Amino acid sequence: MAAQTFASAHIIANPSFFANRIYRILKKYAIMAVKRAGITITARRYAGFRSGSQFQQTAAKAAFRILRTEELMKEFTINANDAGQRVDKFLTKAVPLLPQNLLYKYIRLKRVKLNGKRCEISTRLAEGDLLALYINDEFFSPPQKCLEFLSAPMRLDILYEDDNLLLVDKRPGLVVHEDDSRLPDTLINRILHYLYQKGEYQPGQENSFVPALCNRIDRNTGGIVIAAKNAASLRVLNQKIKDRELQKLYLCIVHGRMPNTSDTLKGYLVKNSETNTVTVSERPLKDGRTILTRYRVLAEHGHRSLLEVDLLTGRTHQIRAHLASIGHPLLGDAKYGHQRDNKGTGHKFQALYSYKLTFRFRTDAGILNYLDGKTFTVPKVWFQDEFNDIEKTPHRII
Repeated sequence: MAAQTFASAHIIANPSFFANRIYRILKKYAIMAVKRAGITITARRYAGFRSGSQFQQTAAKAAFRILRTEELMKEFTINANDAGQRVDKFLTKAVPLLPQNLLYKYIRLKRVKLNGKRCEISTRLAEGDLLALYINDEFFSPPQKCLEFLSAPMRLDILYEDDNLLLVDKRPGLVVHEDDSRLPDTLINRILHYLYQKGEYQPGQENSFVPALCNRIDRNTGGIVIAAKNAASLRVLNQKIKDRELQKLYLCIVHGRMPNTSDTLKGYLVKNSETNTVTVSERPLKDGRTILTRYRVLAEHGHRSLLEVDLLTGRTHQIRAHLASIGHPLLGDAKYGHQRDNKGTGHKFQALYSYKLTFRFRTDAGILNYLDGKTFTVPKVWFQDEFNDIEKTPHRII
């Protein structure tokens, strides 16, 4: 293309070397070159180009401008998953090697154009838009030769699936995202592998979107994880979770008998990032965040209780730390429990499971309105049957 542009520019600038017929053929290309370079030619000016000299010079300059920027330009055609994003948010994901300060500078200097025109940082993208970047090649990642998620197995326990989302039962021991070990076997990689094999995720056809998880669960906790298949679903689900329009209920086994058959506990939580632990107190703490944990006793026998827990606030390790702070740590919890209590149980993981999910939309949910009022439950929680087996004749409270 660059060589063609150079040759065409030379031809247009020197028509005396060629017959008029060749010049007329090249004239159409020259107009395209001028428009592409952003030079405005009015109808009156074009009508005055009979002799060709002024037009030839303008076209030659345009062609050289194209030659200079041809290999520095990259275009993105905005698809459905990209639509609705701000220009800067899209570019942060589509061109991750481009520093933030340069991104804003290039938008300001018109080196980022939307449909051939200047755009602002806050401009919203629409499906079908053409976003052109006139920046150095060094900021564009080379095509990925290996799709890392293909190294992860496709083993998934799918509770529910439709065109917009997946509900997956994550088993204890599996991380949701890559951690310091850098091992590829994560829940998100398993989901990407699954969708790739189904043909529902094609990385080469996406500019910025990757199917994503909407909630997280600790490695040693099991339960329902929501994965969005498209950007529209991801935006809705993230907002609904933020607005607490999704109810997640947990099952857990704790040491001891609870003082009440049901209650709402209030406390104050402080996180220690260095040790990845939290401290909970009944009294306000400096930098402490208020937490509310509602529980209901389902069964109890001996020195153990089976609880259903509803998180009214969602903080790191809230259930584990809050119950431990009142003297009822989770069975098998090595971090917040007591080793002497867990010794001999044979549990590798804490007895905690996010087992029930209900969609309770108070506001419009767009393409996900059909989920309103629906409840999904994990059919089998690993420790529930074991609890009943160990406690031969548990006293049922429900």
